[in-house]
Amino acid sequence: MNETLKKQIIEAQAGNRVVLNDLVENNNGLIWSIARRFEGRGYDIEDIYQIGAIGFIKSIQKFDFSYNVTLSTFAVSYIIGEIKRFLRDDGMIKVSRQIKELGVRIEKIKQEYEKKGKNITIEEIAKILNVTKEEIAGALESKNTIQSLYDKENEDGICLIDKIKANDNEEERMVNKLVLKESINKLKPREKEIIFLRYYKCQTQKDVAKTLGISQVQVCRLEKQILSTLQSDLKEA
Repeated sequence: MNETLKKQIIEAQAGNRVVLNDLVENNNGLIWSIARRFEGRGYDIEDIYQIGAIGFIKSIQKFDFSYNVTLSTFAVSYIIGEIKRFLRDDGMIKVSRQIKELGVRIEKIKQEYEKKGKNITIEEIAKILNVTKEEIAGALESKNTIQSLYDKENEDGICLIDKIKANDNEEERMVNKLVLKESINKLKPREKEIIFLRYYKCQTQKDVAKTLGISQVQVCRLEKQILSTLQSDLKEA
């Protein structure tokens, strides 16, 4: 960490509001990148950004130089946590369940039409379920996964970090990596090792099996379970 930033953090922690505001302004990209992850949940994106900014301010107040991490890395969990807390306390858990239930109903209708070899439009689904087109679109969007973080193009040799979208801006790429790192840190030691060997060392499942002394089938099964766990965690981020 450079000395200028270190001095700013110390001054902000001491109560210098001007420096604190400067730090928030300088980290706008980071806060916005995280705020956009929670877009489409019934709140104005500007409001979500403001909540994220509160989380960033809390991270400055709690920051300890002995942690040996950058401010941005330290701040990510505080920003996400503050936004999640706001959504939870404001009753968004119930809303998200309703969206998920709507998504299930939509999928059932789509599958019924696909069995008949037919396609169905959002407008037609909205009429059948007696909801708005916007609600249908929101439910479909909520089912999207963060493919840039964990999807594989083929069985072997694809590194996890390499899957981050090339057209994202720098702040978005950084947030993706930080959130991914945070999710991986929650895994058990053996699970971390499998992810490290497969997606950072780019080893094949066969190579990983030899290293761990287990079968390739076991590696395949464990990898799927780990990716499913990461997927669930990343959807909440």
